[in-house]
Amino acid sequence: MSMTGKSVLITGASKGIGAAAARVLAAAGANVALVARSGEAIAALADEIGPRAIAIPCDVSRFADMAAAVETCEAAFGALDVLINNAGVIAPIAPLAEADPEAWGHTIDVNLKGVFNGMRAVLPGMIARGAGTILTVSSGAAHNPLEGWSAYCTSKAGAAMLTRSADLEAREAGVRVMGLSPGTVATDMQREIKASGVNPVSRLDWSEHIPPDWPAKALLWMCGPEADAFAGQEISLRDPAMRARVGLA
Repeated sequence: MSMTGKSVLITGASKGIGAAAARVLAAAGANVALVARSGEAIAALADEIGPRAIAIPCDVSRFADMAAAVETCEAAFGALDVLINNAGVIAPIAPLAEADPEAWGHTIDVNLKGVFNGMRAVLPGMIARGAGTILTVSSGAAHNPLEGWSAYCTSKAGAAMLTRSADLEAREAGVRVMGLSPGTVATDMQREIKASGVNPVSRLDWSEHIPPDWPAKALLWMCGPEADAFAGQEISLRDPAMRARVGLA
């Protein structure tokens, strides 16, 4: 899948799936706008990737920040072709009866409002142009409750519904919207989950997690026409047949 001449904005690009996606998409020829709160980390990644990458410090939970990030991306690269809503946090991992309300609300702000803010910032332009792709990194937690993960599960469930809503409203205008559920991935978030010792996911052996470049390669595949049949849906990398279709070993 060649992305030459295409521009992609990736949230949560400082590490994990976001950083891997930036490398994979840039290698495919895309111009990549790296968005995260950690300006130093995304600046270093942009330096690594080269002139086709720019770093945009941004708090996705603030709409004004996301709108400004999109404007900066379009000023640098032209019309935005792909938005990847990847930014996400897992904390607080705690029972509902004990969860800190501020921390719980922060997860909703990042994982759910952040997805809305990204969609809201790019959809008017994509609809006007009659083209564009919005990909949101989802989770099995969007569909199954897990002990201690009420904020994460709730936010991911909401983000999955946003994906369906955006598809319903924008598909006829030529905008492609879909989600990716990667399964458990060997990232810093999994280290945080492991350290919590809460629910069965924390007890998985590290070898059971897939590498971050797998979902990154899936996101690249989803940018192409082969994924058109999955508009409005959520692709799961837990499915061996889907892994084969995407081209993952």
